[in-house]
Amino acid sequence: MTTSVNVSVIYYSSTGTISTIAKALAKDAENAGAQVRLRKAAELAPRAAVSSNPAWAEHAEATASILEVSPDDMLWADAVILGSPTRYGNVAAQLKQFLDTLGGLWQAGQLADKVYSGFTASSTAHGGQESTLLALYNTIYHFGGILVPPGYTAPSKFVDGNPYGTSHVSGQGDIPVAEQTLTAARVQAERVVKFTRAIKAGLAAGN
Repeated sequence: MTTSVNVSVIYYSSTGTISTIAKALAKDAENAGAQVRLRKAAELAPRAAVSSNPAWAEHAEATASILEVSPDDMLWADAVILGSPTRYGNVAAQLKQFLDTLGGLWQAGQLADKVYSGFTASSTAHGGQESTLLALYNTIYHFGGILVPPGYTAPSKFVDGNPYGTSHVSGQGDIPVAEQTLTAARVQAERVVKFTRAIKAGLAAGN
């Protein structure tokens, strides 16, 4: 009998790049046999700031039906894939705000022994992708989580070149998510589901 796997894909996206990758990861995880929740972090920016940027406002309206993340989405998940655009080489405040609300679950040990992985985007190739994912993963160490990055585990990873997680260079929002990034997302999602299933089955057998 195949071990069931629950995957939460949790992200923050302002103008849509991260949202596009999140949806691809969710679909790929489902195709790999997982049950999936797609959740967005709540917007913290004032409405005036969102409205001042047409792409930001359009994306907010287009994704209004996607549920905002809650701590239950962490509890439910066997694996969590977290996504954020880089903000000066760090995690966006909106996703960080959600992570900062999880102290109670962390203290109770309810975030440990889950699989975690991350994805990001930046305006330029050296705009902070690696540092953003490393910053995100610092939080996972504190959770006692099990990191499953994509690494260089498929030929396509030597093309996109990022072993830390799926990433995309978006320019000024004018470079759409294309096949290279979508392939990276598939590799990452399949790897997360594969190892989450193996770890969950192994823990069950050990009990």
